[in-house]
Amino acid sequence: MNKMKNFKRRFSLSVPRTETIEESLAEFTEQFNQLNSRRNEDLAQGHLQLGPLVGGDFQPEPSAISPAEEVGDSHNQSSPGVHYRKHNQRRFSMEDVSKRLSLPMDIRLPPEFLQKLQLESPELPKPLSRMSRRASLSDIGFGKLETYVKLDKLGEGTYATVFKGRSKLTENLVALKEIRLEHEEGAPCTAIREVSLLKNLKHANIVTLHDLIHTERSLTLVFEYLDSDLKHYLDHCGNLMSMHNVKVFMFQLLRGLSYCHRRKILHRDLKPQNLLINEKGELKLADFGLARAKSVPTKTYSNEVVTLWYRPPDVLLGSTEYSTPIDMWGVGCILYEMATGRPIFPGSTVKEELHLIFRLLGTPTEDTWPGVTSLPEFRAYNFPRYKPQPLINHAPRLDTDGIDLLTSLLLYEAKNRISAEEALRHPYFGPLGERVHQLPDTASIFSLKEIQLQKDPGYRGLSFQQSGRGKNRRQSIF
Repeated sequence: MNKMKNFKRRFSLSVPRTETIEESLAEFTEQFNQLNSRRNEDLAQGHLQLGPLVGGDFQPEPSAISPAEEVGDSHNQSSPGVHYRKHNQRRFSMEDVSKRLSLPMDIRLPPEFLQKLQLESPELPKPLSRMSRRASLSDIGFGKLETYVKLDKLGEGTYATVFKGRSKLTENLVALKEIRLEHEEGAPCTAIREVSLLKNLKHANIVTLHDLIHTERSLTLVFEYLDSDLKHYLDHCGNLMSMHNVKVFMFQLLRGLSYCHRRKILHRDLKPQNLLINEKGELKLADFGLARAKSVPTKTYSNEVVTLWYRPPDVLLGSTEYSTPIDMWGVGCILYEMATGRPIFPGSTVKEELHLIFRLLGTPTEDTWPGVTSLPEFRAYNFPRYKPQPLINHAPRLDTDGIDLLTSLLLYEAKNRISAEEALRHPYFGPLGERVHQLPDTASIFSLKEIQLQKDPGYRGLSFQQSGRGKNRRQSIF
């Protein structure tokens, strides 16, 4: 019990409280009861009220009874020409409830749940108590391990095991990330951070967290299931992608990242392994274990973030005063990797990583990076004076606009890097058309007929999805 209380306390303090399905359910039931109670009182007092019920479209209907019955009942009618359905028999479908509670439309609500709410009963339910509110999610099936069937073990790491599973509520595939809880330490802070951020992020290009299951021994995160990731996609197409597909994937990456940055959330671990892809070609940001909600003016961030190959030079040199540009450097590295089929800066140590960066982009000076020569780490390494090389020589498949975008992402001075929002409007994405910018956040760009993936030149014949979630799949999810 102490572990449970400690986890709930840490989780509740991690982000501002937001409305949950549980609270929505309680609010819905109470509003339903209140409106119907008022209607009953008005009818008893002889007042005619025609306001619609919550979630319904209640309308008066012409009398279906005989004239004799109408005369016999006239003393109960405040308006003899109008009659109501007896007992307020307003039937709600599963779709009505799912929409009101922001549940997936393909969810199958248990009949017992609907019966408990008495939505199909002539009698109206009493207002939910605090205990009933807490039990509502459990009644539907959320928060229970038995709601999900484990199918295959996808991988195992130090702290977690990932399974492919199926939801009994929707019959859809899910990914079950089972985190083992230590007796003394409880839930890892990365898991708490991931849950607290993802539960508020609703976007077509961000992986969906469906459920959270807490037991004495484990914390299970239930995610939507995607077949592969960008790393496996590159491997399967022989590291030779269609340049059109590079553009489509890059736009989706920037679209999801822009949504995060508008909400002051830094991902801090962008890399191909953390960009999941489904069979439609939809790309989604995943693994928010290192992500953080940026609170201004804090300057206490760690520089031990972002996988080495995708870490910007300011962070490599020890900076902890960073913001959204930390992610934009990684976007540039990923763009280069998709266009060339190889990582741009594959260093094995911080010094080697910086050496690779300076050798390609030129050793920074006070002109290209004001203040760099005063950094202790920079002076300590004593790098050779390299001149910048033209990026087009290293990424010849990128067109002029692509090189311009890449250059805007790989700038030494963080504040000068292009933002995700600005990058979406870069001329490089002009061929995708204007309609991609008008989509709602939750709509996929593939909902537009003009957006389709092309066959990659290095395509190997078998669908890349088949090998996407094998035992050697990305270790970062653990």
